[in-house]
Amino acid sequence: MYLPSFKLEDKLAVITGATKGIGKAIALAYAESGADVVLISRTRHSLEALKEEIEVSGRKAYIICEDVKDYTAIISQLDKQIGQRKIDVWVNNAGINIRSEALEVTEEEMDQIIGVNMKSSFFLAQAAAKRMKKHNQGKIINISSVGGHVALRTGVVYAMTKSALIQMTKNLAMEWGKYGINVNAIGPWYFPTALTEELLKDEDYVADILARTPLKRIGKLEELAGTAVFLASDASNYITGQTLFVDGGMTIYGF
Repeated sequence: MYLPSFKLEDKLAVITGATKGIGKAIALAYAESGADVVLISRTRHSLEALKEEIEVSGRKAYIICEDVKDYTAIISQLDKQIGQRKIDVWVNNAGINIRSEALEVTEEEMDQIIGVNMKSSFFLAQAAAKRMKKHNQGKIINISSVGGHVALRTGVVYAMTKSALIQMTKNLAMEWGKYGINVNAIGPWYFPTALTEELLKDEDYVADILARTPLKRIGKLEELAGTAVFLASDASNYITGQTLFVDGGMTIYGF
């Protein structure tokens, strides 16, 4: 067979920031592809609604209502929810941005962004890898950004953390390859999410974005979810340490 499986039947995938935007799209796509999912978010009613939506489709969904900065609580809850069940896929999606200009960034803002985007992603990836190592198999996917690769106008701390995720992805792939663990990242450009909602209402801002996007449109969440399914599936078994930019061609130009 020369066409590997893109299906995720009977796999278990964990997604942080799972109830909105990119995280929700990935969770639904994984369930559609046959996976059970663990949904992590701070918003219980959103978790319960998404759990119900997924379980109607015939897949199992577990919910963990915790802030990703409290990764020890997440790990504890995970043990209670799934016991020793194997984790096949872990997606570090949760992220925040505070669009301060560099001269205005405060220490509090920096600590908050680093805590969510970078520190929690590392320690949750570490927890996932400890489980995956036992089975000599697993996929870890970090949601970075084009802002981790090219310069953006504001949001320097966000860009720093997303760049760190790209480098973290490379280093973890190097260390954990011997355990059969693939570590990759996805670098989105503009998609309709809570982080971009207000910006995308500004026609001049959108025009500026599209001027730097060869495909001349904003991305659709299902187009990003497809990349996440690919990286979670057997079709990507020989890919590790890479960042796939889902950006309509934006990184050809830079900003």
